[in-house]
Amino acid sequence: MTVQTTPPSPDGPELSGASSAPAVEPVVEQELPDDIAALSYEAARDQLVEVVRRLESGQGGLEDSIGLWERGEMLARRCQQWLDGARERLEDAVAARRSGDDPEQ
Repeated sequence: MTVQTTPPSPDGPELSGASSAPAVEPVVEQELPDDIAALSYEAARDQLVEVVRRLESGQGGLEDSIGLWERGEMLARRCQQWLDGARERLEDAVAARRSGDDPEQ
């Protein structure tokens, strides 16, 4: 038995009275749970690696996979916070050094 499907229109489904703009919920950044917020960069990275390994193994069920994915997203955010903080500190140090080298001060 062959089932033939028609690909969706690039404009989306035709609904009477529907707006042409897609309904997109804004992303609201939530606070990280305390256990993740307290992690060092290295600990968050190591946990993220483990989450990815478990997801790639495909052994868990759907609910487990969703939970792992959500935790992985939070761990990635924690890593990014550390990296952003490090970048800011480096930029501040470079700016301070440049202003210290300025002979007009």
